[in-house]
Amino acid sequence: MKKAIILLVPSLLLFGAPKQQYLSVDECNKIFEQRKSELVMQLERLEEKEQALNALQNANKNVQGQKDQKLTQRLSEVNKVLAEVAKKEQNIKNMLDENKKVLEALEKTKDNKITQSYTKMKPSAAAGILSEMNATSAAGILFNLDVKKISEVLAKMEPKKAAQAVERLKKGPPF
Repeated sequence: MKKAIILLVPSLLLFGAPKQQYLSVDECNKIFEQRKSELVMQLERLEEKEQALNALQNANKNVQGQKDQKLTQRLSEVNKVLAEVAKKEQNIKNMLDENKKVLEALEKTKDNKITQSYTKMKPSAAAGILSEMNATSAAGILFNLDVKKISEVLAKMEPKKAAQAVERLKKGPPF
């Protein structure tokens, strides 16, 4: 069977194969020209698409550039406002510190005047006034007096009020 196939294949190739029909040169040129015109049209469409793409890319770059410019401008404005806010905040802190110092000086002056007033009073007069106050206020005034004056005033106060003032003095400032 192998021999039959081997003999059959060459004979088919020599005698049984259909002959190809060749085109003339004019027909080939005509086909090539048609194909060439199709390719030229496709090339023109591709070039148009490329130009449209380039125009779109350029427009996109312009828009992005404008957005970047606006963003930079707004960022600059925000930074200016932040700098102003920080400056105002620092000014407020400085004023608060200054006000605290003034307030402390006023408190100290007030306390000094009150202390001087009670120091110059007779112990019985000071005791009478302090007995009318609550224990916290009385302790605050007594705290600023010297020890000798405190003992003189407490001795003249009602024992109950004096005890309350002493208890408050034990706790210490602030009164």
